[in-house]
Amino acid sequence: MTERRAITLATFLGIIALVLILAVCRPFTWGRESEIAVTGTGTAVSGDVVSAGAVSGSVITEPFDIELNDTACGSAVVSGAVVNAEKGNILLTRFQVPEGYTRVPADEESLGTFLRTYPLKKAGAKVKLFDGSDKTNQSAHAAVFKFPLAGEELQQCADSVMRVYAEYFWQTGQYDRIAFHFVDGFLAEYSKWRKGKRIQVGMGETAWIDGGKEDKSYEAFAKFMRIVYAYASTISLKNESKSISLKKIQIGDIFIKAGSPGHVVMVVDVCENADGKKAFLLAQGYTPAQQFHVLKNPAHEEDPWYYQEEIKYPLKTPEYTFEKGSLMHPEY
Repeated sequence: MTERRAITLATFLGIIALVLILAVCRPFTWGRESEIAVTGTGTAVSGDVVSAGAVSGSVITEPFDIELNDTACGSAVVSGAVVNAEKGNILLTRFQVPEGYTRVPADEESLGTFLRTYPLKKAGAKVKLFDGSDKTNQSAHAAVFKFPLAGEELQQCADSVMRVYAEYFWQTGQYDRIAFHFVDGFLAEYSKWRKGKRIQVGMGETAWIDGGKEDKSYEAFAKFMRIVYAYASTISLKNESKSISLKKIQIGDIFIKAGSPGHVVMVVDVCENADGKKAFLLAQGYTPAQQFHVLKNPAHEEDPWYYQEEIKYPLKTPEYTFEKGSLMHPEY
């Protein structure tokens, strides 16, 4: 082989090698891939994205405060990438939406955001009763909320639903919306209690009386709610709610059977697919008074989502069965 031919062959082989290097290593694309950070502070949930602390789209553009220090179930998809949810400590990271579904948008100040970002106990945590003992049935729940629980036998199923709404209104400064009817029809308004009014029960009829002083503290709010737990129930909760169709289900809705005994469970998250079909998570408190917890779906315990196309009545949840017409929206 002549020297000229050897140089030509070497040049040709060098070009082929360079092309292969560019194809495999892609050096000119380094740094273009978006980094997905899960740090900082965030509150709003709207879809599956975190944006300025909110979830609303498919990209994390601002830090979102998710302390990844608990064990979780599954993973969550954000911007086409999989966020390891093995340590998710809120609904948003603990529970992956089903394939083909996205979370229904929720405004920053909404009840949906409040519930989706409310802290959960570590995965595998037991449901505790009001006295600190373990609930007998530990097979019904998929997660437990770190939700306030009064240390007495008062905060049961309907009370837990009212507690969720009241805590949400309190934390967002919507004090005038914290109002619940007692079974006898009396309307207990926190705005009056906050200004120093007190409630007298058992003197012929329930009534407001003087006797307190203005108190805007959380402790005073908790005392007000204790009175609500004592004199409200599934009966009054149902009277404050309206029937809705399954296709309109949203976070905060309830399945309820009023009475004594009765029961109620609450919708705490909702997602939907491209056809508009929804899936949702349910949570409950119960008797004896116990921690608010996310329920499993008896139809497929490994997947806690309840799917619209699967719903038929009577609707079976792990510890209660609801009849047709039980789906309602509290009008708070």
